[in-house]
Amino acid sequence: MGHLATPILLMILASAALGVGMLVAGTLLGPSKPGAVKEMPYESGMDPVHDARRRFDVRFHLVAIAFVIFDVELLFLYPWAVANRHVEGLDAAVADGVTHRGVVFWGVMFFLLLVVLGLVYEWLRGVLRWR
Repeated sequence: MGHLATPILLMILASAALGVGMLVAGTLLGPSKPGAVKEMPYESGMDPVHDARRRFDVRFHLVAIAFVIFDVELLFLYPWAVANRHVEGLDAAVADGVTHRGVVFWGVMFFLLLVVLGLVYEWLRGVLRWR
């Protein structure tokens, strides 16, 4: 067991040493001219005009959550699409007259139906309408 884990442990140690080494080298070798302007928060090149703890409109959060949901949905579809390209021997495995490929296909179609229904619901509720 020990000789099998040696390359992994060496890779972890090398990665940690590289990360720490780059941080130390940047601190020691990099220029350091602190000042009031450099310590200001950076907001896309503009001076901040509001307090960082101000309230955001709830619509901002709804749009952000909708984006995350549909982004995660794409993460579920990529492996299915890649695996579906290389299924030469998958049709040979038949269980109760239904191929596994068909079951997976209709499972993904049901998943897409739920995602589309969620999109329609959000659209009708006005989540995607920015005022």
